[in-house]
Amino acid sequence: MTTTTTRPEAPAAARPARAARPRPGVLFTGLAAVVLGVAAAAPWLLAPADPDAIDLAATLQPPSPTHWFGTDEIGRDLYTRVVHGAGQSLTIGVGAAAVALLLAVLLALAATLAPGPVATATDRVIDVLFAFPTLLLALLLVSVLGPAPQTLVVAVGVGVAPGYARMVRAQLLGARRSPYVEAATALGHRRTRIVARHVLPNALRPLVAVFALSVGQCVVWASSLSFLGLGVAPPASEWGALLEAGRAYVTVAGWLVVLPGLAIVALAVTATALGRALQSHLEPGE
Repeated sequence: MTTTTTRPEAPAAARPARAARPRPGVLFTGLAAVVLGVAAAAPWLLAPADPDAIDLAATLQPPSPTHWFGTDEIGRDLYTRVVHGAGQSLTIGVGAAAVALLLAVLLALAATLAPGPVATATDRVIDVLFAFPTLLLALLLVSVLGPAPQTLVVAVGVGVAPGYARMVRAQLLGARRSPYVEAATALGHRRTRIVARHVLPNALRPLVAVFALSVGQCVVWASSLSFLGLGVAPPASEWGALLEAGRAYVTVAGWLVVLPGLAIVALAVTATALGRALQSHLEPGE
């Protein structure tokens, strides 16, 4: 009678670790981010033609191997204009996100760390601004300051800021009540040192992910204002301006609206996915 002996399994610690395979969603997001980055920084690599070149013999042509995204009402190549418009849209989105987060941090600091009357007044200001819809607040600012790319950055940034200010304020309150801050206070450290070394770094850490998330949101709001005729003026190829120019031909040349709209959606989804990935990476214990 033959007996078979089984080799004991190696303990888990001794087993060779398998290389983590990147998920398809992560690869797709990374590829989309690279393409958008190249389109914004060096659009001539993807579309070497002149985005403002007019060809009246090729007006309103549908997508084809010659014109991938078709042409507009005066024969300009829509693919070239979408690629060259990525830099304008992304610049406005990044600028508005930076304005929003800077204003949010300043308001949250004043509402949390300032003396009592100042903190209360700032808290009420945040609540009043938060009560306004983002688009309405941005519309009011654009109406006062006039339509321009710089105005668009400020208007969208101010419109988005109140929501982020409430979030940052909650982060600051949580960090201020944390055990390590209580320990530093018990040890007699100065308040300014506690705020600079403990409260701010821990409270503002999530803003890296929030910034990525807000870029896509700001691009959508800025494109909405341009679509309403209150943003970047023609002949700029900013994506919202392309939507505004193409809506007059939506029944005969739907690609003039659909394809720039898909570009806005792609940027917003990519920014959101990057923000979610950063958020999960920065969470404690990850």
